[in-house]
Amino acid sequence: MDQPAPATMLIDRSVIRIAGEDVRGFLQGLVTADTTLLTPDAPAWAALLSPQGKVLFDFILWAEGDDVLIDVEAAQAEALMKRLSLYRLRRAITLQPDDTKVHWSPNGSLGVPDPRLAALGHRWLAPAGDPATGWHAHRLSLGVTEGVAELGSGETLWLECNARELNGVSFTKGCYVGQENTARMHHRSKVNRRLVVAPFTEPSSRTRVTYPELNLMVEHRRVDALGDALTPPWLAAALTETL
Repeated sequence: MDQPAPATMLIDRSVIRIAGEDVRGFLQGLVTADTTLLTPDAPAWAALLSPQGKVLFDFILWAEGDDVLIDVEAAQAEALMKRLSLYRLRRAITLQPDDTKVHWSPNGSLGVPDPRLAALGHRWLAPAGDPATGWHAHRLSLGVTEGVAELGSGETLWLECNARELNGVSFTKGCYVGQENTARMHHRSKVNRRLVVAPFTEPSSRTRVTYPELNLMVEHRRVDALGDALTPPWLAAALTETL
């Protein structure tokens, strides 16, 4: 008897297709990742920032021929398309929802390693399937934050979202929106606060979102007052370099 297919679809994610004239060049001047390095086997975590370097949207970019697919939080997909359309001007570029869905597995041979952290598991784009289970808890257990509830919208500097440590920014590409402040922070090692995952307690002014069912919460804390925050190896190494 055939075994049922594993449940892999991330139901809180949507895909946007960007097609047309020099799509990568269009995105290169906007987002934090180097779009010239995208290949089907090498997606990139990136963000669209405010001019001050604060994250507005985070997403994963995928190459598909001359097109680029954006794997984004479903609740933010329409807002992201509207924001990108503001920069399109007279370019012959289209932005539209795509029927492709985002899939995830903590292990196995399908897909490619998550561009942020290999321990997050494998990710791929495919037709709809059964909803995955366990992704949210797995991601938070590794101290990785994402989405507007955790990162905020125009509230948090991109490097405070651990973008440098999780491969979410290029310091060798040309200019993009928010690049000046982001580069300055990087070269001066002035990341004084971090988004961290911590055990659930009474929320405070630094709390972004709580997950009582997982006994976890996301907070925006000073690096000299991380307290009981989870410090997985990737974060511990970064903190050692800056302390």
